[in-house]
This record gives sequence, C-alpha cells and structure tokens, in this order.
Amino acid sequence: MELTDDYKGAVTQALTDYYAAFSTLDAHAVAPYFHEPSQIVSPAGVVPALTRAAVIAGFQPTMDALRARGFAKAEITNLRLKRLSAASVIAGGVAVRRYGQELETNGVVYLLQKTNAGWQIAAIVIHDADNALRPE
Repeated sequence: MELTDDYKGAVTQALTDYYAAFSTLDAHAVAPYFHEPSQIVSPAGVVPALTRAAVIAGFQPTMDALRARGFAKAEITNLRLKRLSAASVIAGGVAVRRYGQELETNGVVYLLQKTNAGWQIAAIVIHDADNALRPE
C-alpha cells in the first residue's frame, strides 16, 4: 500500500507530538498517545500495557530517572514510514535523548493504529541504534 502525503503527515505529527509530550517527563502527558492495549519491547523484556494507567505506571520511573540525569529533550531522527493497511503504519528511526551536550540514542520501531482519537502507538520496540530501519 502506498503511503500518501496525508498518512505521512498525520503519523509524523503524531510521533512529533508524542516526543514533545515525552520531553515534559510527565507520564500522564504521553498516555493519550498509546492504544489500549499496547506493548513495549526492549532489551529488558516485553511489557504489556493493557491500559493507559499501566503506561503511566511504566513510564514514570524512567522519566524520574531521566530528570535526575539532567534530561533536556527527546526527538526522533531518520524517521521511516511504511503503510501496512488503511489503519496501520510501521515507523522506525532513532530516538535521541539530550542531556545538555550529551546524546543517548536507541533504535525504535513503532506500530501505529489509526483510531477515532487519531494515530496511536500499539507497540514500541526499542533496540540498538545501529540496527535502525534504513530506506529501502
């Protein structure tokens, strides 16, 4: 399926808004970007988040630790999108966390689902930045 400009713009905006919300270090701010249920996969394991309350409970300790380390901002770079169906898009890139001049990077893949509330994250896979999705 072709990724139209409308889809690309809407998904890119949803992820940009999610990263802005993440940068507030308030787990309540990121919760609306997640589908119920959703799933987070990382080197630490698989965490199912059946509700937004579970998203909040899972994210807040991480955000508190980032605040203690002097976190400044998060953004996604090298974003690649692929439309899987009329209601799902896979997005991959590199998540960058800034701590003053320091950077921390991770590869990320998002499965986003189109809902009545807009594009929501159904799953996140966090991995080594060297293995980020590349253009075909």
